[in-house]
Amino acid sequence: MIIKKLRLPRTVLPAAACLTLATPALLPAAAQAAPTTGGTVLSPAGHRFAAVADGAVVLEAGPIVVTCATSSTLPGAEGRNTVPDAPGPTGPASVRISPPVFKDCTSDAPGLRISVETDEQAGPWQVLLRHGSPTTARLSIPTGGFVLRTSGLLACTAVAAPTAPATADGTWDDRDTPALVLDRAPIPVKVTGSFFCGTSVTTATISARYAVHDTTDPARRITVGAS
Repeated sequence: MIIKKLRLPRTVLPAAACLTLATPALLPAAAQAAPTTGGTVLSPAGHRFAAVADGAVVLEAGPIVVTCATSSTLPGAEGRNTVPDAPGPTGPASVRISPPVFKDCTSDAPGLRISVETDEQAGPWQVLLRHGSPTTARLSIPTGGFVLRTSGLLACTAVAAPTAPATADGTWDDRDTPALVLDRAPIPVKVTGSFFCGTSVTTATISARYAVHDTTDPARRITVGAS
């Protein structure tokens, strides 16, 4: 899908403009499908993986759209980005991941510079997958684990999951290269700065498609199935 950027008026921009991070659009409303009741298993067990945005990543909050040209989460310390060895008897499979990195972020708003920081000091970043029709995928963000800042014309700060961990709901696409897809998935945010920073905005959306690659054996695919 092609995501159209908002064309903002060439006037003073509301601070909310600071809050949009863009990625390719996802499959529509798939996360609303009824989940299965059984457990979910990922394979190959013990393999490590990288998730790399297949196109831009887009975050929207208010009238502004921010587009990050690249984003990824790579295998890290303490088993991050590793397929678990055994599934639980019921419910989704949970995988801890390295905090995603967002680079080369820009906005349509003139005079704005964008920076994005992620960390896991307040808790883990995770992906939760539940096998079904469709298979659902959730990106779990720790409290305050994602911070977007603007500088230049406006100095604004947008913090995702400001008071508690939050999830961005999406789907697992198993066609071609497996991918986690987010289609304008809502996440709570808190915006601070001047009046023009859109401090009344409390929800942002993220759109992205993260292609998942097996880094232990590139010839293999990461799969999601019923346990």
